Amino acid sequence: MPAQILVRYGELALKSAPVRREFEGALRRNILDQFVRAGITGRLRADHGHLYVEVDDGPGAVRVLRRVFGITSVSLVHEVPSTVASITARLLELADPRLASGASFAVRARRTGGPHPFTSQELARDLGAAVLDRFPDRGLRVDLERPDVELAVEVRGPRTYLSFDRAAGPGGLPLGVAGRLVALVDGPRGALGAFLMMKRGCRVGLVALPDGARLAREVLGRFDPALRVADASTDPAAWSRALSTLSEECRAEGVVLPIAVDEYPAARATWGERVLFSPTVGFTDAEVGERWRNAEELSR
Repeated sequence: MPAQILVRYGELALKSAPVRREFEGALRRNILDQFVRAGITGRLRADHGHLYVEVDDGPGAVRVLRRVFGITSVSLVHEVPSTVASITARLLELADPRLASGASFAVRARRTGGPHPFTSQELARDLGAAVLDRFPDRGLRVDLERPDVELAVEVRGPRTYLSFDRAAGPGGLPLGVAGRLVALVDGPRGALGAFLMMKRGCRVGLVALPDGARLAREVLGRFDPALRVADASTDPAAWSRALSTLSEECRAEGVVLPIAVDEYPAARATWGERVLFSPTVGFTDAEVGERWRNAEELSR
């Protein structure tokens, strides 16, 4: 039976209706591009604020979806009709192997669409009581702050989706909805700068120095199946020319640097009127390291 995955996104839902449709279309295309590269076949459908993916390889699809900009989180879900009896029966069945003796738990219920004969708070309260009644010998306790197990219930019109785990995505905006840039990747700082601009929806071509080649191809390359990477030496004249050449080939509107742009006043003669960005200039090395480790974790 195919696995079903609930895909959540944040900023997209805040846009006006025409812009949201455009961005949601880009998000769906990016998901399919990633699935094609990973050899995953699936089916997508949507409602307001969510996408649903049906695939044979659920865990593999979750790993791929975590690399898609615009996605805030994904969960493997179980779909049931939006009746209290159906929700309760399936929730108890799924929770049984997850609730060890002495565990704490919380029911997180959300409700949209309708009409429904219950509020979100009433549903969460009644489901929590049903769990305690069903497993009286396990010493379970409710903890709404730091539970050992979260039981998520999303009621969306006539269908309800139950989940127990939420895998974070990169968030931001889908690739391709903003401009085109090129970035110098000399190491973690340069790679993070490129990542942050990709997260804002920009297509970014990379010029990789020796210390940044692996980061460009093996990490950033997993976030964009169409990523272009050009190698260059550490000689400033060489990588400056490489950035200029790649900018022309990609029709880039800006250049992303891992350092303060005012350190290179002569660069404008090479890169023309392109905008220069340095998104990591205010970060300490420790902050760069932490943020880049988070990006690497998403790419795995």
